[in-house]
Amino acid sequence: MIARREVAETFRIPDELWERVQLFLPKFPRQKTGRPRLDPRKVVDGIFYILRTGCQWKAVPSEFGSGSTLHDYFQEFVKRGFFRDLWEAGLFEYECFKGIRWDWQSIDGAMTKAPLGGEKDGPQPHGSGEIGHEALPPYGWRRRSPQRRRRWRQHA
Repeated sequence: MIARREVAETFRIPDELWERVQLFLPKFPRQKTGRPRLDPRKVVDGIFYILRTGCQWKAVPSEFGSGSTLHDYFQEFVKRGFFRDLWEAGLFEYECFKGIRWDWQSIDGAMTKAPLGGEKDGPQPHGSGEIGHEALPPYGWRRRSPQRRRRWRQHA
């Protein structure tokens, strides 16, 4: 079994890449009160760990910091355009190195029938006219308005 620290080291950004990435990091003003800011290298490593593995924010190894703190940094980076700037710089570098054919673009997609779809002449998807199969409200039981309450009476 691999230790968590080894996993964190496996997903660290290489030093050569970090030198280029840190140029795009947003500048935060110095704080006089509150918690000190995390090491930007750990923050970026943690965010990219989450993006690469697809794990939940709360499941990130503690070497990167808490998941909620990393999510706050991620939201701030998105708002300040960090990822867009990084993406544009990568495109520009690839353009200079290899070349991108901007005149040719491709998009891919697939459309298939739903595997559990109904028969062609089956019930309509909107369910008009159905009685008794309506969805329950979020609280799980049906309320009756005071006017519609039934009063049970004995009949002779």
